[in-house]
Amino acid sequence: MHDVELARMRTRKLSAAFFYGLVIIATVLSVSILFIIISHIFMNGIGALNLDFFTQIPKPYGEEGGGIAPAIVGTLIMLAVAALIAIPVGVATAIFIVEYGQTKFATAVRFAVELLAELPSIVVGIFIWALVVRSITGYSGLAGSLALAVIMIPIIARSVEEILKLVPDTLREAALALGTPRWKVVLFIVIPTVLPGLLTSIMLAVARAAGETAPLLLTSLGNTFFNFDLRRPMAAMPLQIYSYAISPYDDWHKKAWGATLLLIALVGIISGAVKYFTRRWNHESH
Repeated sequence: MHDVELARMRTRKLSAAFFYGLVIIATVLSVSILFIIISHIFMNGIGALNLDFFTQIPKPYGEEGGGIAPAIVGTLIMLAVAALIAIPVGVATAIFIVEYGQTKFATAVRFAVELLAELPSIVVGIFIWALVVRSITGYSGLAGSLALAVIMIPIIARSVEEILKLVPDTLREAALALGTPRWKVVLFIVIPTVLPGLLTSIMLAVARAAGETAPLLLTSLGNTFFNFDLRRPMAAMPLQIYSYAISPYDDWHKKAWGATLLLIALVGIISGAVKYFTRRWNHESH
């Protein structure tokens, strides 16, 4: 019996070591792929970054130089407008599903959100093109913002829903037992408890929307000049990257890599800022 137990123990240790090795290999592989992608973009794009790149408009076809300033401004404007639309709608949807969701209607809303999250972004672009571009605004920054907002809403709703489920029911019940209205429980107890995770969910949606190209091709169309009017076509970094990448000019290819690097840096900076402030929030709340 003693030998049998030793054999079983040895087998368990070997199995544990084997699966631990698989986890380490998978982790190293995933990190390596990310490192290869970022390093390749960095090496190809760093040479394009200069003052003109950030401050100048794109040059006409065939000319070297210029920059992507209108695309940077357009991206920030459309992301801001899309966030103003998507954040309240997405968070409110998640709150309804979790806090008031014991109905068939809530089940239908959850199914609709899941279906919307799985739609290809090109479908969202076609929908906004048919509903807004053709009938109301034409190609415009507003149409692009609406397309990005539709992409962001289900991501925010699903992520925030899962985060709200982490709040213990005893916390809600204690507040309700004291006579606190449910809306105050949600606003002043539940949301502050999960605020860091809520902000992270929002940033995931912003990061996803920041890199979308197909919906913007059908809605905002792009612009080589500065434009602050949401009723007119507006430039965006993904559109500029696409335009540069398909061109036959080496200088434009270099700028496409530079714009890609800048887009990654923008998402990284926003994500880092959110983590920093949420960490400070947690520290001060404790």
